Amino acid sequence: MPVQAFEGEVIVVDQPEQVADAVTYLRTQKVVGVDTESRPSFQRGIHYPTALVQIASHERCYLFRLTHIGMPQELADFFADPDVCKVGLAFRDDINGLRRRRNFTPANCIDIQKMVAQYGILDLGLQKIYAICFGRKISKSQQLTNWENTHLTPEQARYASTDAWATLLIYEDLLAHEPLTENEVAALQREEKERMIEHQQEIQDQRLREQGIEPPPHLTLEEREAQQKAKRREARKRKRQRQATNKKKNT
Repeated sequence: MPVQAFEGEVIVVDQPEQVADAVTYLRTQKVVGVDTESRPSFQRGIHYPTALVQIASHERCYLFRLTHIGMPQELADFFADPDVCKVGLAFRDDINGLRRRRNFTPANCIDIQKMVAQYGILDLGLQKIYAICFGRKISKSQQLTNWENTHLTPEQARYASTDAWATLLIYEDLLAHEPLTENEVAALQREEKERMIEHQQEIQDQRLREQGIEPPPHLTLEEREAQQKAKRREARKRKRQRQATNKKKNT
C-alpha cells in the first residue's frame, strides 16, 4: 500500500511573536485538522505534558512547540472559537492535554472516532481509518521520538503535520458519503463482534489441540448472549435475596 505524507508548507512556531500571524491564518479556515504530541513515557504512571500541537489546512500546517512558547492565550482562544471547526482523533484527550497548560472552553471540536461507525468503519486508529478511506497508509515511524528535543527533525515535522492533515482529509471524506442507518451500524457491529469471537475461538482451539485436547463445541453469539443474560438475572436474584435477608435481620 503506498505511503502518503503531507506535502504542503510546514511552519514551526517556537517563538511567541510568531503566534499571532499563525492564528490569524487559521481563523480564515472553515475546518482544520488537529493533533498533539507528547514526550513518550515508558514507565507506568508517568505522563508528560503536551509538547506540540499541530493544526493543518490543505496547504499549510503550523507546529506550535508548547515546550518553547507555553499555551498562548491566542491559541486557547482559537480552540474556543465556534466559527472554525477543529477536527481530531481521540480529540478529548488532546483537548484535555491543552487545557492543562491553559484552561479554555472548547467549541466546535469534532472527534472523528465518534463518526466513523456511521460510515461503516469500526477501526479507530488513524492509520487504519486513513487506509480504509483512501487506500493509502501514513507513516507512524516517528511516533515514539522525543517531542521535547531542542529542534524538531525534518522527519518529526513531516510526521506531525501528516497526522493533523490526515484527520482533515478523513473528516471531509466521511461527509462526502451517506451515513448508514442505526440498524445498519448495529448489524455491522454485530458482524465484527462475531468475527472477533470466532478468531478468539480459533486461537483457543489451536492451543487445546497442541495439548492433545479436543476443543468443545462452540456457542453461537446468540447462545453466548443468552447465557450472559441468564447469569446477570441470577446475580440480581441473589442480590435481592441478600438484601431481603439483611432487612429481616435489622428489623
